[in-house]
Amino acid sequence: MSRSKEFDVNEVLDKAMILFWDQGYEKTSMSDLVTHMGIHRRSLYDTFGDKHSLFLQAITRYMDKVKANLTSEIKPSKTATEALYSLFQFMISDKEDLPSGCLVVNSVTELAARDAEVNAKSIESFEGIEDMFEQIILWGQQDGEFTSKQNAKELAKYLHTVSIGIRVMGRSSVDKAQLSHTIDVSINLLKS
Repeated sequence: MSRSKEFDVNEVLDKAMILFWDQGYEKTSMSDLVTHMGIHRRSLYDTFGDKHSLFLQAITRYMDKVKANLTSEIKPSKTATEALYSLFQFMISDKEDLPSGCLVVNSVTELAARDAEVNAKSIESFEGIEDMFEQIILWGQQDGEFTSKQNAKELAKYLHTVSIGIRVMGRSSVDKAQLSHTIDVSINLLKS
């Protein structure tokens, strides 16, 4: 007879996600994970597999949470411009209990060149964010807020690239006012 789990899988996965986000994949040891997640090593292996499998599950969990949070941030927006500001502000805001930057972007810079599965996860995440940007830009073009001289998909790729730079810089001590200024410039370029 198998025993039931004595922990909430999503709760401990969130703990692993935050640890990977804060320390990176390479720096995080199995001992760190066991301690931080508060479960036995055997339970970790039985539930999540090895460290790499756990890492991929943590990235998926992160992507799902970010998508839900971004959707809820932009949903109340009355204009496309407001939606873009909400999306960007979410990306640069500091959450006291969370590491800075972005787990996906951090993982790309650390591992994507040599880890096909991490690279695939990052591409999936990037495509989702670009699609979100594209839908907002199309909205803005239809309402006359943004230029229609440029293709919405191309503008979305541009804004996504800006957002990656902002998330990387967000991990440093760069002043948030500088990041906000970059956001202003980027959104204003859409109105030309």
